[in-house]
Parts: sequence; structure tokens; C-alpha cells
Amino acid sequence: MTAPEPYLAAAVQAAPVFLDAQATAAKAVGLIGDAARRGARLIAFPEVFVPGYPYWNWITSPLDGGEWFQRLHDASVSATGPEVRAIAGAAKRHGAYVVIGINERSPIGAGTIFNTLLTIDDRGRLIGRHRKLVPTWAEKLTWTGGDGSSLVVHETDIGPLGALACGENTNTLARFALLEQGELVHVAAYVSLPTAPLDYDMAAAIQTRSAAHAFEGKLYNITACSALSPEIIDQMVALAPESKAMFERERAAWSGIIGPDGAVIGEPLIDDEGMACAEIDLARCVQPTQMHNITGHYNRFDVFSFAVDRRPKGPEAPFAGPVDLTVSIEESVPEPEASP
Repeated sequence: MTAPEPYLAAAVQAAPVFLDAQATAAKAVGLIGDAARRGARLIAFPEVFVPGYPYWNWITSPLDGGEWFQRLHDASVSATGPEVRAIAGAAKRHGAYVVIGINERSPIGAGTIFNTLLTIDDRGRLIGRHRKLVPTWAEKLTWTGGDGSSLVVHETDIGPLGALACGENTNTLARFALLEQGELVHVAAYVSLPTAPLDYDMAAAIQTRSAAHAFEGKLYNITACSALSPEIIDQMVALAPESKAMFERERAAWSGIIGPDGAVIGEPLIDDEGMACAEIDLARCVQPTQMHNITGHYNRFDVFSFAVDRRPKGPEAPFAGPVDLTVSIEESVPEPEASP
């Protein structure tokens, strides 16, 4: 492996403009500019950042949540739509790779939404579209599952780059499907989830999962989690007043960067909006593998076998990247001024 020069990565912990895709895309464009001005070449955003997470699934009945599903469906976006094109334009302007979560509306029919992670390169091209394989628990009321065709590690000039959404980072086989492709830079996208069981420390759980993947794979894990805004809390508490204490819980979000030894680099974020930044030096991934390389000499390929069905499923054409999202378009979301 010839490692690229060390570079800066940024994990964004922020709240969307709830159920407003264009305004959330504008916020993402501004955050890309902020991260790039700090020197970031890789910028990771939370799960379904555009335009938000279906919290109502956890606090009300499926029937009562139907209206909210309609609102999310109508606010969901295409992987090549104007909101994503604006984000890609910002990635190209600043020469940065961007991984961002969206609610992706199916291009066929109506009523189908995917929890999708998009990987956009520094030329504004969509190079990856990963649809969450298994929506977690109450999420099944909103999203359908993806397939194995999107378990792809992308060869980039910042290293072999992969991504998984939230609970997928607990799925050992999904993680190994990326590790066996030589993944060295992993983006783990999460959502702030105060609706977890009361004895569940979400911040600790996210950090533990991120450290496990980094340590096992001897790689860098850039973990980006959403934050809760007063707007989200107010709307959900109005829907289910008994959930007020739940939405006021602390330690519902953790964002940070973890190195190949499993240790946190720099200052992580808990709950509050911000940006965790750290240097990525892929040369540091080499030495730890001398002891344990689970996709190399520390595996027994004569004993263990592993297979992934990578055939696309469903009625639509498979994703065929890269797709240049910045050709002959007028960006619909202008970049705001730099944050003070």
C-alpha cells in the first residue's frame, strides 16, 4: 500500500432543518465550506441528514404516524436530485470528499423510502449509494432494506473508503464485507436517538461500535451523528407529550474520529452541534496488522469462508457510478457566508 499524504477529516454533528430538504441541503453546503476552511478533505455527515429521522415511529402508533410518514415521503429526495447536486457542487468547489445520509425516495412508484448513504468525491461525482440493509426495529415502519450490491469500498486518493449506517456498524458480516475489500477509511453515520431504552447509553454504544471496527480492521473510523434541535423536540413532544423526558435525555449522540488502535483522536462531541476533526495518516494502519490482520495472515481461509450476494434486487436499474452531478446545472442552493 502506498499511503496518501496525511489529511484532515471532519465528522459533522448537526441537526437537519427538520423535514425541509432544500434548507437542510443549504445547511450541509455551509458546513462543507466550514470544514473545508479548516482543511478537511473528507467530511462525514449523519444518517438521513436530509431531511431528518422518523422519531414518531418510536413514540406513537403506526396509524397515528401515517401523516408523518407522508410528510417524510414528500420531503425525501433523489440521489441525483437538486439538493444532492448542490451538496456535490460544494464538494467540488472545496475539493473534498463528502459522505452524507439522505432519505431517498424510490424512483419507481410511490411510498418506498430508503435510508441511503451517498459518497461524493472531490470532483462532485456520486461514486457510492449505499442503502441500509436492515432498518432497525421501529424504522421498519418507514424504510425498506437495501441489497448487497452497495457493500462497496471505493478506491480514492484519500484511501479505500467505505460507509455503513447506524446499526449496520453492529453487523459483523456487513463490516467484514467492507474489510475484505481493503477498507482503511470508514464512515459510520448515526442519528441521535434518545428514544432508546432508558438503561442504554447511546453515546457509549456508538463509541464502542466505532472503536471495535477501527481496532479489528486497523483502520480510521470517522463517526458522524445527528443532533437534536429544539424544533425536532418541540414537534415530537407536541405529538406525544409523554415523550418529553425522553427527548431531554443526555448522551443521545456521539461523534468523533478513532484511529487504527481503537483510540479516539482529538475531541469527540456528545449531544451538541459541532465538528470533530483529526488527521488521517494511513501509514499508521500498517504496523498494527503485523499482529492481527483478519483479512490477511491472521485468517484461516482454509477453515472459514465468506460470501456476499452482490446482485442488485428490485425493479430499478442498478446504480452505475460515478455520476457527475455538477455538469450543466445551476446549483439550487447557494453557499452561505462563513460561520463566525
